[in-house]
Amino acid sequence: MVRVLAVDDEEPALGELLYLLRADPRVRSAEGATDATEALRRIGRALDAGPDGDDAIDVVFLDIHMAGLTGLDLARLLAGFARPPLIVFVTAHEGFAVQAFDLKAVDYVLKPVRRERLAEAVRRVRELVHASAAPAAPLTAPEQIPVELGGVTRFVTVDDIAYVEAQGDYARLHTDEGSHLVRIPLSTLEERWADRGFVRIHRSHLVALGRIDELRLDGGATSVRVGSTELAVSRRHSRQLRDLLMRRAGG
Repeated sequence: MVRVLAVDDEEPALGELLYLLRADPRVRSAEGATDATEALRRIGRALDAGPDGDDAIDVVFLDIHMAGLTGLDLARLLAGFARPPLIVFVTAHEGFAVQAFDLKAVDYVLKPVRRERLAEAVRRVRELVHASAAPAAPLTAPEQIPVELGGVTRFVTVDDIAYVEAQGDYARLHTDEGSHLVRIPLSTLEERWADRGFVRIHRSHLVALGRIDELRLDGGATSVRVGSTELAVSRRHSRQLRDLLMRRAGG
């Protein structure tokens, strides 16, 4: 079961969040803090006690806009700890989803908090906490990126992305289920995801190497097939791509 610390400087919002969390049978305990300083003291006690101690915390449900240290400030501080708790942001503001992605948040829940949406966040946290109980399993979230769907922020796992298409200062993420537009330049994603097997094949496209089904050479032009989509490969990138695919095929 999950041990939670909820942080919000608005006491009515904090009380409502704690009520919903404590009503979830997967939550073992849920405590509250009304500012980041109080939360840091509580988290410090948890880290001193260790993961099996009575004061242990698995996840922090964290508001963003607070007096003094903001939720983003607190999350950045926690990122420097050896074994920080997981982070779920709970906020009335949609505009911080990219920062949440950078800080490897497990989820991003918009206020007013709906019971079913909070339950989904708890499910994600619980899966990660259970995974960490296996020998040598690290307490880290799978890399995800926030996307907006009908006014609700969801997180798409990077491993589910087949290719990315540049659209000005935005990038469109293509998955098997559909596509999502995010305000992140393609060059930024290329740099972040290089070690995850994403390669630049054109100034407009970044492709997951493992999702390429076919490489085509036709009259000097090169293209790849990703599922049912054919994408052009620029001359500048064609040799590197062929080398990478050959190495991958050779194990």
